[in-house]
Amino acid sequence: MAPSAISEVPPPSGRNSPKPEPAKIWSVSDPPFEGFKPIDTEGHACSNRDTAIVIDNGSSNVRAGWSFDSKPRISLPPLMARYRDRRIARTFTFVGSDIYSDGTARGQAKNVYEPGSNIINNWDCMEGVLDYCFIKLGVDGRNGGIDRPIVMTEPVANLGYTRKTMSEILFECYGAPSVAYGIDSLFSYSYNGGRNGLVVSSSYSSTHIIPVIESKALLSQATRLNWGRSQSAEYLLKLLRLKYPAFPGKISDTQAEDLVRDHCYVSRDYENELSHYLEWTGLEDRDHTIQFPYTEQVVVQKTEEELAIAAEKRKESGRRLQAQAAKMRLEKLKRKEEEYEYYVQLQAQLANTTKKEGKRILESNDFDDESQLEKRVRELEKSIKKARNKDVGDVEEEQQEEPTFPLLDVPDDQLDEESLKQKRQQKLLKSNYEARQRAKAEKEKEKARQAEEQRLDDERRENDFENWVEERRIARQAIIQKMRDRERLKAELGNRKSLANQMRMKSIANLASDNPTKKRRRGGGDDDTFGADDADWGVYRTIATGEQSDDEEEEDLNRELKNIEAQLLKHDPNFTEESTREAQTDWTKSLLHAFLHGPYPFDPESQKQAHQLHLNVERIRVPEVVFQPTIAGLDQAGIVEIAAGILTERLAESPYRNDILKDIFLTGGNTLFQGFEERLQDELRAVLPAELELGVRRAKDRVLDAWRGAAKWAGKAESKKAFVTRAEFMEKGGDYLKEHELGNASL
Repeated sequence: MAPSAISEVPPPSGRNSPKPEPAKIWSVSDPPFEGFKPIDTEGHACSNRDTAIVIDNGSSNVRAGWSFDSKPRISLPPLMARYRDRRIARTFTFVGSDIYSDGTARGQAKNVYEPGSNIINNWDCMEGVLDYCFIKLGVDGRNGGIDRPIVMTEPVANLGYTRKTMSEILFECYGAPSVAYGIDSLFSYSYNGGRNGLVVSSSYSSTHIIPVIESKALLSQATRLNWGRSQSAEYLLKLLRLKYPAFPGKISDTQAEDLVRDHCYVSRDYENELSHYLEWTGLEDRDHTIQFPYTEQVVVQKTEEELAIAAEKRKESGRRLQAQAAKMRLEKLKRKEEEYEYYVQLQAQLANTTKKEGKRILESNDFDDESQLEKRVRELEKSIKKARNKDVGDVEEEQQEEPTFPLLDVPDDQLDEESLKQKRQQKLLKSNYEARQRAKAEKEKEKARQAEEQRLDDERRENDFENWVEERRIARQAIIQKMRDRERLKAELGNRKSLANQMRMKSIANLASDNPTKKRRRGGGDDDTFGADDADWGVYRTIATGEQSDDEEEEDLNRELKNIEAQLLKHDPNFTEESTREAQTDWTKSLLHAFLHGPYPFDPESQKQAHQLHLNVERIRVPEVVFQPTIAGLDQAGIVEIAAGILTERLAESPYRNDILKDIFLTGGNTLFQGFEERLQDELRAVLPAELELGVRRAKDRVLDAWRGAAKWAGKAESKKAFVTRAEFMEKGGDYLKEHELGNASL
């Protein structure tokens, strides 16, 4: 191989490279208002008295159409809002997606079904939804009834009270000639040609697993799992609230459902994929960024010409200020020179006058004696010299003269009252001067000590390098441990149930129980002695933020850590930049940062990034609940365990078991997740005997095939005997039900 073909591979740095901004950013959907829907009269005109109106009464959408249609003509969410506008004295009613067209209606909206279930609990709303369906289908009710048979879907093991109330509304309110009920998932299975199989129906509010033999459902062996698309959306909302507790936006239920539908998928190997999901490699593909609406702060950008004009104005203003300052300094210098000349002439005048006249002259100029005058002259001379040197740019270092204190050696009985006052001042000045000298000496001594320690440390490093490095590493680990303990303590103080916070509250309670006596403004009495001992002030630190948590101490720890790491970087070849604490705490290697913000840098000041959600682990965690309900706190078995129990235990002796294994049928909107079919087949293959043939298929349209199957069944002549007529209802009551192969059993 030629030398040019050999490429040097750089060693791994240990850091992850920040990714550029995501190539695709998803937005949230608007409220699903579909606009005004005109009345469809064409279908009613083509129908006759034997043509049935088919209603798929789902908990997410109600779909209605004619039995000869290939798809439903109307689809609307089971919602209704009614309110009265007092200003115009009118009552408004909104049904379905029309509630999203009006803000007040949206706030007054009520659902037909009980939240999280497929049980109807608001019959007023149900009647409003049926009114809407019949009106939009062009049914003319002026003759007192709809005059068409009705086929309506219902869930497995529907409550008798619910079916009885629905029959009363259809027969008595709408005057339906006949009504038939059937299970939605069985209609879908029949439409897709199923005969012997296991129907796995996961819809909006629940999941049902129903074995079917010879086109007849074994409802006694059917099992329900209380999890569907609505629970998945609610679970995603909980996860996002925990993940982003300070998120400034609001996520509606419909937006959460869209996030589940558009971004979640079923993992074929959940545990393995979950353990590697936040790894840096490929994270930009697994992490989906959701952008919510936000308002960016408007920053007015100036042109280069405007910036140049502003800079010139600032320079001109600075020049004017400098000129004004120079003028003021010159005037001040002139005043000082005039004052200096005056006091020099005053000194010459005192030399040629009597003592009594000199004292009078000094008092008239506010001087007590000639020493004060001399001191004033020296100060002016020094100030003038300093000002002149500053103007020419030659600043001389001031020579500090050692002060003298002549009155301290004179006994007090030889001094008058004024001299005693000056003596006390000189005593204070001497104490301050001596304190400064001692501090200066201590500082010089400390510098010498540090220099000596540095010299000894250098000698030790040269003579015993390995032990020197080991000591530095141990000291570094001790400092890092202190910093971790401080961070842990701060986190515990934020939790009111933690031991650290309880000790803090105990300290506060102990202080409150001391009952100190009140201080008096005047007079005697016992004063509070708290603070007389330096140890008392440590209580404030314990109460405020915990013991040993001052900001100054934190800065000292950081400074000491950086000094030790600088020494190791300089002398230890095994200690690199990647070994420093700053590199180890880099956000590109933070699992929490990857979880919250993906592989991208985060700017807390950016309104755009503050209004972003990152879906990564949630994309596989939310759909996984159907297979592992315990991860969402649901005390039920997953669909694989339920299906395996039905196939290997309940139907173990059935001659149709092998046929059922060949046709595992998926239907319902909650099975639309990518990978659902493959995961179910893999899981069932793992728990079933290897010699058995297994087949998993899905409905052609897992959402609409339930309605299509009901419409196809309603058009058959043999299905007419399954309808309950109005006369039978009046004779036998609302509890009367005719059984058929696609419906519930009468209880």
